[in-house]
Amino acid sequence: MTTFTATLRELYEEDTGRAHRFRYALLVFDVATIAFVVVTSFLPLIPWVVACDVAVGLCVLLDFAARLFISRAPLREFRHLSTWTDLVAVASFLAPVLVEGVGFLRILRTLRLLRTYHLLERLRQDSDLFRRNEDAILAATNLVVFVFTMTGIVYATQHAHNPAIQTPVDALYFTVTSLTTTGYGDITLPGPTGRLLSVFVMICGVTLFFRLAQVVFRPYKVRFPCHACGLQRHEPDAVHCKACGNLLNIPDEGSD
Repeated sequence: MTTFTATLRELYEEDTGRAHRFRYALLVFDVATIAFVVVTSFLPLIPWVVACDVAVGLCVLLDFAARLFISRAPLREFRHLSTWTDLVAVASFLAPVLVEGVGFLRILRTLRLLRTYHLLERLRQDSDLFRRNEDAILAATNLVVFVFTMTGIVYATQHAHNPAIQTPVDALYFTVTSLTTTGYGDITLPGPTGRLLSVFVMICGVTLFFRLAQVVFRPYKVRFPCHACGLQRHEPDAVHCKACGNLLNIPDEGSD
């Protein structure tokens, strides 16, 4: 058991070649799972989808169990939102029989989208390309996670009694038209709860959308902490910190 635990800790935590390959395999699995969640949200519950649900759920459960097993303080893991979202996602994957009766369970699979933030943490450590474009990637991730999470909530709370929302595509259409403030009016959410949900989608969605536009169109800057004042972002060719005047030494590959 000691050898097994040491191997797991190496794979999940240490800086070896085998560990890096394993973690990138997990990264590929997480990306594939997220794509599966998004695509099957728009499909009926057919046998191959149910089989894939169970298979993915078992893999997610094994990954979760391994991380909990090697944790030095397993109980502390339950203080993190990601732990609970993983548990909910596992339950939703492994309960395909209840999906039609408890429609919200299937929608809870979209919580797996929150794993994207773990992917971003791995990429921040390993990819220079990601570090250069981190703000734009984070802004886009926030917007995508918000859109599909709200799509799930709208569908789960409305499809049973709102004739305008019969499929997840209808919920996605409503979410996008609301957050862009286009508001065609062909789909509305009735009642105080529906109106409050619409307001939430519009306010948060517009904020995330403009944040993405701001990051994409603002002048490019590099991340390099100033040792004197801590300012993180500077122009690529900056010699001195514009906040405190401290001499910087930003790594630069130079130009041809």
